Amino acid sequence: MVILHNDFRVFWRGRLSYLQTFLGSNGFRFWAVELFGEGSPYTFDTYENTDECWHTCLFPHNSSEDITKREIEKAVLIELDRLNADIIIGPSIVFYAGALGVRWAKKNKRKFIMFDDARHLQVKRNFLIQWIKDKLIKQADGLWFPSEDYKKDYAYFHRKGIYFFYGYNCIDNQLFKFNGEKKLDNNVIVCVARLVPIKNIDNLLKAWQLVEQKNTDYQLVIIGDGPLYPDLIKLKEDLNLKKVSFIGAVANSDIPAYFSQADALILASLSETWGLVVNEAMAGGLPLLLSSYINANQALLAEGTNGFSFNPFDINGMSEAILSFIGLRIEIKRKMSVHSTTMIDSMSYEKMGTQLIGALRDINNKKMRHPDPIAFALLNLWSGQYNKSGWYK
Repeated sequence: MVILHNDFRVFWRGRLSYLQTFLGSNGFRFWAVELFGEGSPYTFDTYENTDECWHTCLFPHNSSEDITKREIEKAVLIELDRLNADIIIGPSIVFYAGALGVRWAKKNKRKFIMFDDARHLQVKRNFLIQWIKDKLIKQADGLWFPSEDYKKDYAYFHRKGIYFFYGYNCIDNQLFKFNGEKKLDNNVIVCVARLVPIKNIDNLLKAWQLVEQKNTDYQLVIIGDGPLYPDLIKLKEDLNLKKVSFIGAVANSDIPAYFSQADALILASLSETWGLVVNEAMAGGLPLLLSSYINANQALLAEGTNGFSFNPFDINGMSEAILSFIGLRIEIKRKMSVHSTTMIDSMSYEKMGTQLIGALRDINNKKMRHPDPIAFALLNLWSGQYNKSGWYK
């Protein structure tokens, strides 16, 4: 099998390494094909050309803007011809890797699995564009989602007989586990986010002003960098905030140390297809304060059990959620911490591997899904894209 993606940065690295070993021990040959070595939103995580024969990058020194669509198409299809896998796994058909992966699979009568963490109706499209996208998704033999709550968003495709399975949006939980009893008397709430508009840090600062007015002695530590940094520093000063610290960008390997000194994670995003920092924080034993617009919220936050949710547009509601957590007795906070750790154990590398093995065997035994003439024409017309416009919103 081949897993194909525009880039395999940050969270994908560990997953791929685990899957290569796990699948190999279960009789599967596994390759990972990465399209671009440059142009990732995770600029702090650069592509490193390794000697791993199972992992290749087609354009290690280029981003998608450096290459023509025709060059991308040609390179991907030649590589898939060379590997000649039985099953192709790729991202949404919106992207180059997904569109070209499903085209090659259907042309060569192979199975295709699409992974996606966006809710089906999360991106508004006109009727024609949505119809075309749905037509192409229906060519997939399997859909791989982060969690079972996605099933209702994609119910239409399930009724069409596409195989559903779950669990790919996981991290190496052990890297973030806290050794010993988690202390929750640090009076620190941490936020890890790029400093871009969609992360809603401005509203978080305005909500924190209301928190400071209650003289709670809590600190807000914001980890991350981005184009809004100067504006947010000015807003902090304008709001006269005394207990807010901007740390800047931090290597992922250093995040556990910050989690160990915090009492909760807060994420105020206006939209988030998942939010893997939530997994990391839970593995580190942190209770959660999450925007209701974060997809991970639905699967990983149990209201009042391991944290609280809030409407990210409601500054008063956000501050009330923060103050609700701050006001809890320490033993309740400890119970929340334990619940976070226990809940995230259900999303692990081991669970991902086990579910993937079961899906591969089931899908391999299912009848091939053949495209109708319209779908076949669309598959040959659409090569995908690498739309970065949402990264800086």
